[in-house]
Amino acid sequence: MRESFTPRRVLLAVTALAALLVAGTVAFHQALHETWMQSLYRTVVTVSLTGLDTVPRNDESRAISIVLVVAGLTIFAYVAAILVEGIAGGVFTGALAERRRRRTIEHLSEHYIICGYGRVGRRVAAEFRESGIDYVVLDFSREAIEAAREAGDLFVEGTGTEDEDLAEAGLLRARGLVASSDSDSDNLYIALSARAARPDLLIVARASDEDAARKLRLAGADRVVQPYSTAGKEMAKLVLRPQVAAFLDIVSTSGGPELRFEEIEVKASCEHAGKSIRELKVREVTGAMIVALRKQDGTFDTTPTPEALLGVGDVMIAAGTPEELRRLEELFAPREAVAS
Repeated sequence: MRESFTPRRVLLAVTALAALLVAGTVAFHQALHETWMQSLYRTVVTVSLTGLDTVPRNDESRAISIVLVVAGLTIFAYVAAILVEGIAGGVFTGALAERRRRRTIEHLSEHYIICGYGRVGRRVAAEFRESGIDYVVLDFSREAIEAAREAGDLFVEGTGTEDEDLAEAGLLRARGLVASSDSDSDNLYIALSARAARPDLLIVARASDEDAARKLRLAGADRVVQPYSTAGKEMAKLVLRPQVAAFLDIVSTSGGPELRFEEIEVKASCEHAGKSIRELKVREVTGAMIVALRKQDGTFDTTPTPEALLGVGDVMIAAGTPEELRRLEELFAPREAVAS
């Protein structure tokens, strides 16, 4: 909460108002010999500036009225200043935004959680943002939270090593998690906690070296990325095979040209499951190319022939324009979705 709007300042204003009402009631009771209720009533209408019940009968009561009016004006001006400073400082609007953000996160499903909003986490978020994918940022540093707020990202202030923070980010409804903290130990705890709560969750983690990568795989990470090792490999590719590297960079960037890669699973409810690529005329019907197949047993067919069968549980790695990939997804959509 901002310094301009604190419980201490509000309590001070309430205490001053209560003390003024008590003092005014006692003073009017002594000066005018009225009942306590009449004295309190006279004090309230005087302090609140709504007017006077009757014109005070003597100078003493008139002096009391003047003091009460001036003191009431001072207190109300102080309260008004607190409210104005609170609104200007974003206290009330911030509270509303906070509740709106929490409600939005509570209604998310099939989203991704980014634990760690440093340079790697922000790059991941940028890719998700360009692809139109829902995600929630989880970090505890003030700099990271401000960066997420400026980018318009949904965020939870906390650490992924705490189960409560992961739950608040919607772990039970999430599709995947990225452990991108700068700390290998934090990423290890995040992977362990997430895997314990969601055995089926896709977890991608960052590691600084091979030893950390090995431990993260043991902790349950499906994929482990080593930024420094990857950077070295990319630099070597740029030197040894510059045109290949340039092509891969173009087709793998979500904000690049029209060519995209997509993965599509062949489900049991798809009427084309079990048929071959040639039989379905995938290239002619959709325009997209199936460049690889991940079989149900985990092996890859990196050069599928037209006779390759598309079995239930296989995952197609396809390349094409967004429109071609959309047609390919429709071709392998479940029967219910096609019928509708």
